[in-house]
Amino acid sequence: MPATVTRRILLNASLAGAVSLSVSALVPRDACGYARKDPIGSTRLGDDLWLFAGAGGNVVASAGPDGLLLVDGGAADRSAELLERVAAESGQRRVRTLFNTHWHWDHTGSNEALAKSGATIVAHENTRLWLGTEIASKWEGRTYPPRPARALPTRTFFYGSEQMAAGKQEVVYGYLPQAHTDGDIYLFFPKQNVLVAGGVVSGGGYPIADYCIGGWLGGMMSGLKILISKADAQTRIVPGAGPVRTRADLEAQLDMCCNVLARISESYYKGQTWQQLLESRPTRAFDEKWGNPDLFLKTAYEGAWLHINEIRRVTR
Repeated sequence: MPATVTRRILLNASLAGAVSLSVSALVPRDACGYARKDPIGSTRLGDDLWLFAGAGGNVVASAGPDGLLLVDGGAADRSAELLERVAAESGQRRVRTLFNTHWHWDHTGSNEALAKSGATIVAHENTRLWLGTEIASKWEGRTYPPRPARALPTRTFFYGSEQMAAGKQEVVYGYLPQAHTDGDIYLFFPKQNVLVAGGVVSGGGYPIADYCIGGWLGGMMSGLKILISKADAQTRIVPGAGPVRTRADLEAQLDMCCNVLARISESYYKGQTWQQLLESRPTRAFDEKWGNPDLFLKTAYEGAWLHINEIRRVTR
């Protein structure tokens, strides 16, 4: 890798990538992996903790004497069905608190309904800001309108971690900066040793760093390191979608992200085009395990360009 790189070389590489980076044809309508006709299934994670899947992103419900704490709320068109299923499994209808792990539509679809019923909605401040504005998602080829005021989080935070009572335990939640988005948070339920990680953690396939919303692969690596530091070999880790993961799964995702970002960085500093990067097959060592890399690689490439001044630091 050359010691220096000219502005012209970097600009040419970026423009070549931007011209080739038309991804709308590659992205299914439900790019986050949500199939609208999936049945809603439930898994008990503890005496008072459940995982619900099939209504959009994964949803975790914790029951306490004063009501339910919900982590994410699925997609809007499945919200009523989801909330009925949560009530049936938990024996409680009142949702006291709803957490949004990030802004994506398949995780925040119950915001309106639960706000109307009096729930407090907790999220990172960036998530509140994104929900309240129009979002042009280039990698999906679609635009999301702003959500109504009643759907916005009513309690937000900026940095670090905080605690909240949930039944007989104190739940810890904290920020995962610029990872899947720039508003990602995690929640840790110590009694059950369950870590809810949102979209930062893959459910088995290649993850997406949503560069339109401040996410990028270097930030995802930092987020994974935070999550790994809070888990042990027995911790059950709930991803944004897909089956429960382990600490070893997070370590494997971190290794993959680090390797691929290093290859993208090398390509940038050589002044290569997007096509040259593709021809080098930077994900070839991981495709058998992680699947089709097309969308992952394109979003990772575009997102890393926005962090060109720090990419070498995070890949060392």
